[in-house]
Amino acid sequence: MKKIFFLACLSFIVFLQLEAQNTDSVWLRENYYKIERMLPMRDGIKLFTAFYIPKDSSTKHPILFNRTPYTCSPYGEDKFNARLYGTYWLNYLKEGYIIAIQDVRGKWMSEGDYVDVRPFNPTKKGTEIDEASDTYDAIDWMINNIPGNNKRVGVFGISYPGFYSTMAALSNHPALKAVSPQAPVTDWFMGDDFHHNGAFFLMDAFGFYSGFGLPRPKPTSIGGQGYSIQSQDNYDFYLKEGAIKNFSKLLGDSIAFWKDMTNHANYDEWWKARNPRDFIKDIKPAILVVGGLFDAEDCFGAWNLYKAIESKSHNTDNRLVMGPWFHGGWGGRSDGASLGHIRFGQNTSDYYQKNIEIPFFNFYLKLKGTVHDIAEANIFFSGENEWKLLKQWPPQNITYKNLYLKEDGQLSFDSIGSKPTDAFTAYVSDPAKPVPYTEDVHMGRTREYMTDDQRFASRRTDVISFTSSILQDDISMAGPLVADLFTSITTTDADFVVKIIDVFPDNFKYDESLFPTPSNSIAYPMGGYQMLVRGEIMRGKFRNSFETPSPFVPNKITEVKYSLPDIAHTFKKGHRIMIQIQSSWFPLSDRNPQKFVDIYHCDDTDFQKSTIQIFHDQLYSSKITVPVLNK
Repeated sequence: MKKIFFLACLSFIVFLQLEAQNTDSVWLRENYYKIERMLPMRDGIKLFTAFYIPKDSSTKHPILFNRTPYTCSPYGEDKFNARLYGTYWLNYLKEGYIIAIQDVRGKWMSEGDYVDVRPFNPTKKGTEIDEASDTYDAIDWMINNIPGNNKRVGVFGISYPGFYSTMAALSNHPALKAVSPQAPVTDWFMGDDFHHNGAFFLMDAFGFYSGFGLPRPKPTSIGGQGYSIQSQDNYDFYLKEGAIKNFSKLLGDSIAFWKDMTNHANYDEWWKARNPRDFIKDIKPAILVVGGLFDAEDCFGAWNLYKAIESKSHNTDNRLVMGPWFHGGWGGRSDGASLGHIRFGQNTSDYYQKNIEIPFFNFYLKLKGTVHDIAEANIFFSGENEWKLLKQWPPQNITYKNLYLKEDGQLSFDSIGSKPTDAFTAYVSDPAKPVPYTEDVHMGRTREYMTDDQRFASRRTDVISFTSSILQDDISMAGPLVADLFTSITTTDADFVVKIIDVFPDNFKYDESLFPTPSNSIAYPMGGYQMLVRGEIMRGKFRNSFETPSPFVPNKITEVKYSLPDIAHTFKKGHRIMIQIQSSWFPLSDRNPQKFVDIYHCDDTDFQKSTIQIFHDQLYSSKITVPVLNK
């Protein structure tokens, strides 16, 4: 009976959702019409753009513009995009916005050649183009040709469209009043999507570019198919396939950007030209940078684009939002009340949309309402599960403190003291048996790994853990972390993964009245849960320079120091803080052969074991520097 009742309730919920969607669909077609146009660019190329325009002609309407490489389909003026029926987009439609969605140059139904993260050209002249000029030309056409517009334009987009939003901001068209780069692709070598500190994120890169990177010789409404992996176990598949050059053979010669990535192993001028942070100057429109604390793809981009605008474009109205979301979770894909087994106790996505994003665009595009209630930095702190409205990021009232690694797996804010030299903890890193990034067996990369329980890793001999005593008071951390390791290795290269973990009390359970179990969740033992708060990898050969890598001298003590993306987390009283260190994170990142070679073109025979020693004595005090928020 219980099962029958559950299925009946589920069917009723689905029925209500379909009814709501049908109602919204009817409303949209009664109040909007669609046109499609090819917009001319300065070099003669035309870009396909779909417009959804209010039928109400009694007032002028602002334009909200989304540029995407992922298609503005369905094509045909009688076909409406299903995304518009969702609450996130529907909010803007009910506010009377004109919605413009464009296939970027070289993708889908637009003309021209596609270039991944096309470099910005600050000195372009005449018919020279970049994504900023394409945005400028599109806006210029729209305000002069779309009926009933108020000549005020906003641009927004998530992930790759977040990159195009940044490029839009660089266009500085006078009609462009507000831009929101969300989870923006920003730097594909240092921390977004396909590389983190030079380490290649193999699983995401291969899965994405096997389909997305296929050439498109002429405009088309049909997308390409990716490589078909005949496995349900990503760890097994990527391990058996071996070295990166074997994956290059699977893709063949047609994926241009894959070849470019593998032929630019270091942070050279080719990569630097594709980093928009280097060109963020004198931005005229207001900016709202949005990201997720637990974004597996572009967490780096959101934090660091905001900081770049702050440092290089001083007169820009620049604001930051970071919520407890996975990649794009705030944009209608999640209520943001939980991620994996971690619960946040509130609908953070709804809060963001109603209190921040919609008021932001309404103020600048409709001259409606105010932005006084939107702080400079609107940051959700996991752990205490509260929004903090801050005057700057990182907050002014933080103190950077060192968490020292100590003997017997201890972790403390107290310095090493007069301990003898040659105190270290060692492990053997074996590329034939790399540390998995999660304990589950699956094919696609999960988004929940960003808050996963790390107890599975604690039990491995090639992962070392350092744990604090039970906290007597709450400790909030707000800002970037710095790992400062003193190590010796028996080979000429190695990776280093540092994770900061919140260890829950052994008797921990969520209060169901405050943190109800998500409808799609299963029971999980939360007592002693080791929540990943932040983890990051460093390719050791880049420890001195990302432009010019250098080998390790075997068995010589060497410093490896690098930054982890910012965190906003409160370690609650009664919890403990843990630091884990390992040298593989597979198949999230590719395996380091642990030999100083060109990893993109090395052989399977180049992979070798390495004994890694992490020192924690008076002379070589390995530590993690953390930003502690003062009370």
